[in-house]
Amino acid sequence: MTHDIGGSGSGPAAVAGERAAATPPGPAGASSGARATAGIAFALLAAATFSLSGPFARGLLDAGWTAGAAVTVRVLIGGAVLALPAILALRGRWALLRANVWSLLVYGLVAVAGTQLTFFYAVSYLDVGVALLIEFLAPVAVVGWMWARHGRRPGLLTCVGGVVALGGLVLVLDLAGDGGISVPGVLWALGAMVGAAGYFVMSARPTGLPPVALASGGLLAGGVSLLVAGLVGVVPLRVAAEAVRFQGFTIPWWVPVLGLGVVTAAVAYVAGIAASRRLGARLASFVGLTEVMFAVLAAWLLLGQAPAPVQIVGGALILAGIVTVRAGERGLPV
Repeated sequence: MTHDIGGSGSGPAAVAGERAAATPPGPAGASSGARATAGIAFALLAAATFSLSGPFARGLLDAGWTAGAAVTVRVLIGGAVLALPAILALRGRWALLRANVWSLLVYGLVAVAGTQLTFFYAVSYLDVGVALLIEFLAPVAVVGWMWARHGRRPGLLTCVGGVVALGGLVLVLDLAGDGGISVPGVLWALGAMVGAAGYFVMSARPTGLPPVALASGGLLAGGVSLLVAGLVGVVPLRVAAEAVRFQGFTIPWWVPVLGLGVVTAAVAYVAGIAASRRLGARLASFVGLTEVMFAVLAAWLLLGQAPAPVQIVGGALILAGIVTVRAGERGLPV
């Protein structure tokens, strides 16, 4: 990324502040290990819940919804569900909320609305697999951002793990065919990659806001911006009350809508923020690659799209890459 989307300062003070926020209290060994374990668990939960958005949305699209409508409803419901827990977590510290209002707006516009919109336009030009592959280069962008912004040069193991994980990602996506690549589509997908990288960087940034407050505020800000974009005609908004069909069963339209809002937005964003604050942006972004594995499994169960053997191999490579990155990140500032 080319600018500090989180609004944090630069220089030694900012880096020291981030290091201090990432350092758990108490004995370094046990506390650090427990923190990392919890962070990976949160990251896997975020990846699993995020991965359900594709099948849920696909069912709604086949029933007559537009992608813009599905995304808008998803983030607005997610933000609304988290509003009360966010208020309780703040415990009346409204000054903290006011101090971070711009961070919430930028998070909603970039990490939520921007990522969703640019990916939506990307898949209008490219195959979904190609667009996903470009967007999931976000971990590489995060490593580059941390290096350029804070001088945190990745070690050899981090680089090797990143290459292995991305190689596994290519196999999991099982890209086939030699059709031409659309330049506008690639540019839109790169925009989605920047948004995804911004999600990891901004989620890891210490703001003092509880994760649930950051998630709720960001989702509401993103949802309102998407709604405005729909009302002015930038994003088509169309809903339908038709039943939604999945592999072997049919359910009312409101079931996948609630799934999108509660599971793939409310739960997913809170878990993702909690993971990034424990692991740091770099490691959390690499663990986030497991979303593709979960997405393949969800598509298999809900849409009947069984994974190929090459995708299973790719999943194993992703896990191996994450383990290698974890080894490379051990003992380094996150």
